[in-house]
Amino acid sequence: MVSTAKGPSNTILSMKKAVVLGATGGMGSALVERLLHDGVYTVAFARSAEKLAILQERMKKLGYAGEQLEIVQGDAFQVQEVTQAATGTDVIYQSINVPYVEWKEKLIPQAQTVIEAARAVHARIVVIDNIYAYGRRQQEQVDEQHPKQPHTRKGSYRLAMEQLYLKAQKEGVQSVIFHLPDFYGPQASNTILHVTFGGIAANKASRFVGSQKVSREYIYMPDAAQAVVHAAGFEEAYNRQWNIPGAGVITGEEIIRIANEARGTARKVGTISLTMIRILGLFMPGMREVAEMYYLTQEPLILSGKAYEQQFGLIPATPYRVGIRDTIKELSK
Repeated sequence: MVSTAKGPSNTILSMKKAVVLGATGGMGSALVERLLHDGVYTVAFARSAEKLAILQERMKKLGYAGEQLEIVQGDAFQVQEVTQAATGTDVIYQSINVPYVEWKEKLIPQAQTVIEAARAVHARIVVIDNIYAYGRRQQEQVDEQHPKQPHTRKGSYRLAMEQLYLKAQKEGVQSVIFHLPDFYGPQASNTILHVTFGGIAANKASRFVGSQKVSREYIYMPDAAQAVVHAAGFEEAYNRQWNIPGAGVITGEEIIRIANEARGTARKVGTISLTMIRILGLFMPGMREVAEMYYLTQEPLILSGKAYEQQFGLIPATPYRVGIRDTIKELSK
């Protein structure tokens, strides 16, 4: 659990209302749930009315709805629509998941839209980011001082987006960037582990991306949302960047064993190699983009959460056995 203590000279902010952009995505829905849990009036903003209805129904089942939750359908690339949704909010959570193939054209315009909306309504911005901008690891555990030297196109796109937020900070738009490893969880459908879990949960053939023997890091989505929302409630979080690691490292073999135990099966899981991804990429543009980031399955980048914990308290870390079990249980329904 995240510490409820203020920490070293932390200043608690008033967060009565927040808007989550990309609310129907895995991280977005986890943020909506966490904000509602903490009693924050939450605006769930997304493009799909159908997915918003599903989100609203799921929140109702969890006991979060009614006057606490507002559903807004809109286009996150339209400043006017985002500004209208964010009016009166204290924080804009940016968790929109742009497909790989659209990063070059859309990451910067999307960030510009968020910045302009935040400027208009005088809100702070919380940015959910990955680890791509760091490039190849130069430390055993990567802290916030690790050089940003991306060697991939997607890493360069993320760094350019990050620099846009840093520029806006100097112009008075406060923001915080959280770097997190790969997600997993029942709602984390657009992730590499979901490929593995989906097959095991359905008791069908399944695949794992990368070597099953290499120890890698993942973060359980509810943990990520809890850690982000907690830190975002303090003045000291802003105009800085923070790394939020998962619950240690784990091999693919261990992941598969735990998932099989949770499902009551003993299925063997195949490996998706770089060669397979490249072949698939001949027919599927999205898979071509995956190939560029395959190095992270061979040279995992492990985050250090020391700075976060010194400032805000313990990072929630659901054990893999528990998180994977609960994920498989939910996906098996």
